Parts: sequence; C-alpha cells; structure tokens
Amino acid sequence: MSDTFAAIQTLVRNGEIRISEHGYDERVEDGLHAREVLAGIGGAVIVEDCPTYPKGPCVLVLQQDRTGLPIHVVWGIPKGQMSPAVLVTAYRPDPARWTADFMRKR
Repeated sequence: MSDTFAAIQTLVRNGEIRISEHGYDERVEDGLHAREVLAGIGGAVIVEDCPTYPKGPCVLVLQQDRTGLPIHVVWGIPKGQMSPAVLVTAYRPDPARWTADFMRKR
C-alpha cells in the first residue's frame, strides 16, 4: 500500500474529510452517495499512485458502490498539509475506456 493511501485511509477513519466541488458534482451525476464512497475505502485497490502530484499527493482507487458495482475515486491531501483527505472525484468508470478489471485505460 502507498504511504499516501495509508494516510488518506487514516484521515477518513478519523473524519478528516473534505469533498471538492468537482467531487460533489461528479458523484451526484453518477448517483453515488458520499456515505457509500466513504464506506468503500476499506476495500479499495490502488489503480494509480501520484505521491508527487503538484497539488499534493493523490491516488486513484477502485472501490465498489453499495450494490457491488465498480467506482473510481480520486483521493488527495493538499500540498504541504497533513489533512484533510480530499475526495477529488468519484465516478462510474466507462467500460469502453477501461480494461475489464477497471485497472488500466485502454
């Protein structure tokens, strides 16, 4: 597991969370509830780890929604800070753009 994702999971468990405006819009557009995104973080699998991203460390993870369908979530921590965990975006991945396991772009 990446250091970034371990820190994000701890922050989420401690309730230190912020949802970005973009994250709110994308999540709602795909019918995802914040609670199911937060609840799914424990079973998430890292798709991409970006510890040196210019805006702060972030990860793209594959999670499941409340019905077991795949969702992608981008989590980050603001640059130079230790908190909060920011839900940057959450969406249902397009099967035409991703491999069958939703781990790699086509």
